[in-house]
Amino acid sequence: MNIKTNYKITVGELKDKIILVTGANRGFGRAMTLDLAKAGATVIMLGRDLSSLETAYDEVVDAGYQEPVLFPFDLEGATPEHYEQLQQDVLNNFGKLDGLIHNASIIGTMMPIEQYDIKVWYSTMQINLNAAFMLSQFLIPALNKSDDARMLFLSSSVGRSARAYWGAYGVSKFAIEGLSKTLAEELEKSHISVNSVDPGCMRTEMRRTAYPAENSDNNPLPENKSPAMVYLMSENSKGLNGEQLTLEL
Repeated sequence: MNIKTNYKITVGELKDKIILVTGANRGFGRAMTLDLAKAGATVIMLGRDLSSLETAYDEVVDAGYQEPVLFPFDLEGATPEHYEQLQQDVLNNFGKLDGLIHNASIIGTMMPIEQYDIKVWYSTMQINLNAAFMLSQFLIPALNKSDDARMLFLSSSVGRSARAYWGAYGVSKFAIEGLSKTLAEELEKSHISVNSVDPGCMRTEMRRTAYPAENSDNNPLPENKSPAMVYLMSENSKGLNGEQLTLEL
């Protein structure tokens, strides 16, 4: 299902909503954070690099949007105890969670499976897949406290149609699609909807790494597509569940 990205954000439409975004410090995560805060949501900015989190935080505050919350968190090295602490912090400070956007991922390396470095494979799968599983498991109790909660898994075209040499990244995105579908089925009778989103090409560092010969100036900025994520967190998208969504300019 295609989702148009020309959504017009209404100031305050996500007022009182608590939304956690992983990888909120740069790229599409930063753009989403700004637009969600513009719409009035309190964004829990989760990321590994505190310095870039603080820079993105300052951008939100300087723009006069809803003040976000910083949460430094290492998805690669986090233990179940770290996730449990995150769950308690969310419940103790907010009492609920209205949205969870699994955005953080790494590209790994582009090479044949038979030559793939095992350590890079483990690292990529840990950040792209295992962290999303653990975050979902530990934050479902907080999402259940919301009257209308949304969970979005950022996917990719290479997670829907196999492509040679995409290695752990492509495999992890196929798994993300499966995790999203499974959760949508399991949570069908709850107040939590679950969908996957392929944002398409954007002018990001990850895209430049994957396509070094490409003229990245021809790609849309993350800010051109992030309004669609506000739509997917708003009342206007109510009823969407178990879908494979694609952002379309």
